[in-house]
Amino acid sequence: MKRILNLLTLVGMIIFLTACDNENKINTKAYKETEFLMGTYVSLSVYDADKEAVIEEGFALVRDLADKITGETTESEISKINAATGEKPVVVSEEVYELIEAAAKYSVEMDGQFNYTIGPITNLWRIGFDDARKPSQEEITEALKKIDFNKVTLNAEEHSVFLQEAGMEIDLGAIAKGYITDQVRELFVESDVTTAIIDLGGNVFVMGASPAREGDVWNVGIQDPFAERGASIGSTQQSERSIVTSGIYERYLEVDSEIYHHLMNPKTGYPFDNEIAGVSIISETSVEGDALSTLVFGLGVEEGLAYVNGRSDVEAVFVTKDKEVYLSEGLKDNFELRDEDYTIVEK
Repeated sequence: MKRILNLLTLVGMIIFLTACDNENKINTKAYKETEFLMGTYVSLSVYDADKEAVIEEGFALVRDLADKITGETTESEISKINAATGEKPVVVSEEVYELIEAAAKYSVEMDGQFNYTIGPITNLWRIGFDDARKPSQEEITEALKKIDFNKVTLNAEEHSVFLQEAGMEIDLGAIAKGYITDQVRELFVESDVTTAIIDLGGNVFVMGASPAREGDVWNVGIQDPFAERGASIGSTQQSERSIVTSGIYERYLEVDSEIYHHLMNPKTGYPFDNEIAGVSIISETSVEGDALSTLVFGLGVEEGLAYVNGRSDVEAVFVTKDKEVYLSEGLKDNFELRDEDYTIVEK
C-alpha cells in the first residue's frame, strides 16, 4: 500500500510540474493581430502558450474605450461632456472619469503645459482630419479664452464632469492612447500573460523578455520622426516599460510651404515651435509617457533634458530637426544608434 501511495504521489507531482511548465511556456513566435483603430494601427502580440484568446479580449477593450473617450462621434462620453458645456454636469463611466482625473492631475502638475481643456484650439486647427485648416489670429485669440482647466468641476462620488463656461471643450487625445495601452496591459496581467508587446501606434509597452534573445529585455526601436511609423534610428533594451514617441511629422498641415504639426501649445494656440522633431519617453506607464512627451516637447531639448534627468523613473530620447540625438543620463549606456544620418550629441 505504501509503495502504491508513493507511486500516486510521484504521478501527482509529475502532473503538477507538467501543468506548471505548460502554464509558463513561452513561444518563440507570437500570437499577433493588427487592426486599424483610433486612426492608427494597433498591434497586440502575446508569446505565452495557449493565451491567443486574450488578444481578442484586448481588441474588444480598445474598441470599447476608444468609443467612450474619443470625441470624434456625438455618442462618445467626451462629446457629451463638450455638448453640455456651461449647462450641466455629465455622468461618465468609471474608465472615462479615471482618465479625466489623470488629465486634471497632469494639467496641474505641469502648470498648463499639458492642458486637457485645449479642445477649442485643436478643434480650430483639426490637424489630422480632412477639414484641417490654419485659423485666423482672431479665432485663436477667442479660443484661448476658453482654455482653463481650473473651470472644470469633477465629482468623484457621481463620476460627473462639468465645464463651467460655454464654449469650453476637453480633448484627451494627448493621453487617450496611453491610458488604453495601460488598460490592455492590466487585462493581460489579470489573464496571466507574462510576455507580450502592446503597440497602439506610437505607444508601445513591452512585457517580460524577448524569447528570441538571451537576458531579460526587449530590443526596442526608437522611432525615426522623419519616417513612417515603424522605422527606427536606433534601439534601447527595456522590459516592463512604456515607450511613447511624439513627432512633428506624424500629423501635420502645410500652408504656404510652412508645416504646422499637431502638437499644440495651449498658451499660444499654435504648434510648439522649437528645435525638436521627435521625442521618445520611457516610463512605467504609458499614460504618463503621453503626458510627459507633451511637456518635454514644449520645453525644448535643454529644459526637457534637465527635467527628465531630474527624475529617476523616466528616460528620454530627443531628436532635433537637424537630426541630432540627445539622450537622458540613464540611456547613455543603453542606446545603440544605427542610422548614419543621425549624430549623438553629448549634453
